[in-house]
Amino acid sequence: MARAGDHIQTTIKKALAGNQIAYSTLLDTFWNEVYGFQLKRTENENDAEDITVQTFSKAFDKLSTYNADYEFKTWLIAISKNIHVDLIRKRKKNLETGGHQDVVKKVLDDAPSAEDQLIREQNLASLLLHIKKLKPHYQEVINLRYFKELSYADIAKELNEPINNVKVKLLRAKKLLAEVIQKK
Repeated sequence: MARAGDHIQTTIKKALAGNQIAYSTLLDTFWNEVYGFQLKRTENENDAEDITVQTFSKAFDKLSTYNADYEFKTWLIAISKNIHVDLIRKRKKNLETGGHQDVVKKVLDDAPSAEDQLIREQNLASLLLHIKKLKPHYQEVINLRYFKELSYADIAKELNEPINNVKVKLLRAKKLLAEVIQKK
């Protein structure tokens, strides 16, 4: 019988090969643990969510550097801790100096996922009602992607966020929207 760790390693290999479903599986598998960890640390839902998005963004960007000798969750938590420390430093620095600017890099858009298909199959009126049940920042990325039909790069510019954060937010927003749609 295969161990859970073996399944995760297989999923990581698929993600490294460019499989979008594998990325989504990793996000779904570890989201609650990373988010819960950050919620305890920050005691702030928005910060915990932002840090979790950034954690997955950075982890997916640096997935090729992951060392399989360690648990994937441990690696994610370490990234998460570092992002939290950086956020604290950045806030302290911003209080002293002012804002910051992120550089956006152009990346190809991904093929439609099962969530994309489910979202497209809804009639517009009921879809809009479902979207309103999401948090505002998820509503915004869904709106920019599906109604304004912006590319990931254009959404990143619009939101002034790194493109990987936009990709992770969209993954999460699509998953949450699919869950809301399926509950009806």
